[in-house]
Amino acid sequence: MSKKLSEMTLEELWQLFPIFLVEHDNRWRVWYNEECQRIHDFLAGIDVRISHIGSTAIENIWAKPIIDILVEIPLQEDIFNVKELIVQNGYLCMSESERKISFNRGYTENGFAEKVFHLHLRYSGDNDEVYFRDYLNDNPTIAKEYEKLKLWLWKAYEHDRDGYTDAKHEFVCEYTKKARETYKDKY
Repeated sequence: MSKKLSEMTLEELWQLFPIFLVEHDNRWRVWYNEECQRIHDFLAGIDVRISHIGSTAIENIWAKPIIDILVEIPLQEDIFNVKELIVQNGYLCMSESERKISFNRGYTENGFAEKVFHLHLRYSGDNDEVYFRDYLNDNPTIAKEYEKLKLWLWKAYEHDRDGYTDAKHEFVCEYTKKARETYKDKY
């Protein structure tokens, strides 16, 4: 009998859910739009801003086939009340702090489902990923540099998500800073 996801160690989860990259898939936008509408429906009454972030939101680069979604809520909302609504609608809480909560959907005891989502719940303005996404979409050469970095890191960190993320950190910070300078307070 297989273990429940909640009973697995981090190492076991990394083995079951390795990092792998695939060519850009136009279905990602469709899946995002469908999930965005579903989130709007179950968070009706809350003034949210929902954005498609992560590499699946960057045109023409290889990515992990996981749709990253940023949900920004107003400062006056209680983030933990919103968390409960998200959990009630099929998301599993993965980590939380006073100002950030992360969820996923599409992880099963047998591996990834066809559609996998990471939802990042934050307060309005905590949205560097939106700036990074737009900067790379507006600068395809830099997007290809990011893709090259990700492809190079893929096998070295196939079973180490934290290491993979840490190894991209400097690149992401550099271009997020440039994006914030370029777009000012666009978001």
